[in-house]
Amino acid sequence: MYKNFFKRIIDFFCALAAILCLSPILLVLTVLGAIKMGGNPFFTQPRPGKNERIFRLVKFRTMTNARDAQGNLLPDDVRLTKYGKFLRSTSLDELPELFNILKGDMAVIGPRPQLVRDMVFMTPRQRKRHTVRQGLSGLAQINGRNAISWEEKINYDLQYVERITFLGDLKIILTTLNKAFIKRADITEENCDTATDLGDYLLAAGKISQMEYDEGQKLAKKLIEGQ
Repeated sequence: MYKNFFKRIIDFFCALAAILCLSPILLVLTVLGAIKMGGNPFFTQPRPGKNERIFRLVKFRTMTNARDAQGNLLPDDVRLTKYGKFLRSTSLDELPELFNILKGDMAVIGPRPQLVRDMVFMTPRQRKRHTVRQGLSGLAQINGRNAISWEEKINYDLQYVERITFLGDLKIILTTLNKAFIKRADITEENCDTATDLGDYLLAAGKISQMEYDEGQKLAKKLIEGQ
């Protein structure tokens, strides 16, 4: 009953209450973001949700759109601002996802929504993580987040999908608050400004060929363009 009925109701009212309570902070961060980023303070990106239906995830922007002379985006470490690092270290960049939860694209707790170009490189078993709404936080996030391997993250996601309970979700929420706002732990991989894509990880580890990598990237692009 909780998984199939009450969870969505609780998610809706929790998101609504959080938006109302945090509205002053959301407003301040929106204004600051517009100033610091020189324009739109929001970052949207297509992500696979429940049953692999693609939705647009909303976050506060942490990187500028600075480009080189050829029009290509500069490396992440160059575009990531001090303000952006602060947002990431406090997880404040995730707050706009409350609107995704309110809309029904996401849940408070569930597997984190990965990139479309990550999903296409998952095995059929690993893609079972998409049989539920993706979450603001999840089991993988309280057990290492970006500090653990892709295989470990996905295995935690699958463990969560197999057993969803109210008490389990409550424990994840409390642990997430402790890690994100008190310890500020496991935000990014060691020596990385952003987490490595699954395809890049598999290619570097020799687990897929260059041809498989290129085909996966083409498929991801096709899925996004089809929305």
